[in-house]
Amino acid sequence: MITASVQAPTVDVHAHVLLPALQQLVAEADPEGFGAQQALEVRRNGPESMAASGRMIKERWPQLTDLDRRLADMDAQGVDVQLVSPSPSHFYYFAGVELALQAAKAANQAIRELVDCAPERLNGLGLVPLQHPALMVEALEHAVLECGLLGVEIGSFAATPEDPERSTVELSDPRLEPFWSRAEELGALVFLHPFGCSLDERLDRFYLANTVSQPAENAVALSHLIFSGVLDRHPGLKVVTAHGGGYLPTTLGRSDHAWKVRPEAHGCAQPPSSYLKKLYFDSLVHSPAELRALVAAAGPEQVLLGSDYPFDMGSDLPVDEVQAAGLPADDAAQVLGGNARMLGITAAAALTTRSNF
Repeated sequence: MITASVQAPTVDVHAHVLLPALQQLVAEADPEGFGAQQALEVRRNGPESMAASGRMIKERWPQLTDLDRRLADMDAQGVDVQLVSPSPSHFYYFAGVELALQAAKAANQAIRELVDCAPERLNGLGLVPLQHPALMVEALEHAVLECGLLGVEIGSFAATPEDPERSTVELSDPRLEPFWSRAEELGALVFLHPFGCSLDERLDRFYLANTVSQPAENAVALSHLIFSGVLDRHPGLKVVTAHGGGYLPTTLGRSDHAWKVRPEAHGCAQPPSSYLKKLYFDSLVHSPAELRALVAAAGPEQVLLGSDYPFDMGSDLPVDEVQAAGLPADDAAQVLGGNARMLGITAAAALTTRSNF
């Protein structure tokens, strides 16, 4: 195990917590919507994966809910600081306007309370209701300005319950422009973490609902950001994407070619591959060769340590896995903590000042 440097704290930017009280709130407020969401998950994942996931959650319940266990695991991993975000199962993108905002603010407050229990080791991200773009700025400001969190976590897309004519919110949706503007202005982190996939039953066996859908959804969502020009209009955005950005970072040759030859693919100012320098990626790719390829494609200054703690598709030894990639020492140091420090990701206790907007 690698011991983290005092000068450069080791920071895990991809770690989750389960919030049982939030789940109860939503389930009681909208039992029909909650039940429909559960049924959708069964359809997407299939019975075998649902059963295995249920066992996994039961086994890892202490890691998901107990702070002392979390801190002990961080010590064993050589992780100094976790940036904690709600489990993506808490997105609740089926919720109507009133419940959606209530749930997001409840999640923000719950993460703040967790961070306050160990401010020297934790910081946090809140939630925004992606299915209701008009509410996202209010939820973002609640997370950052009222709760003192570093930003928010969002999914790769959302359905819009009250708008059947425009049933999907993609990250390229013009209705998100106020959110991107405010996130840029606040210097807030936006952590992109997919939950669910529109391919539905095509992935309902062999755990393809995770192994294929997560990297595919990352690639689709990031492509919406890039091709729509969001990153041109908001060059100061701090977007961090889970799972190493999925299939996108090392397979952009086809996107660059489309940008050259197809007018409808020319909505961004530069070739798509150039936008890797405007995005950040966690290190969770489960392969030394793939981590080296990600660092080569995006640059060592764009990659940050991520574990997906404590889920089984994460890494129990994220620091060791970065070291196993055999990166140059300076590059490894950037991934393990230097890049997080440059982005302002640190323990809550270390944040002595925050600008007012």
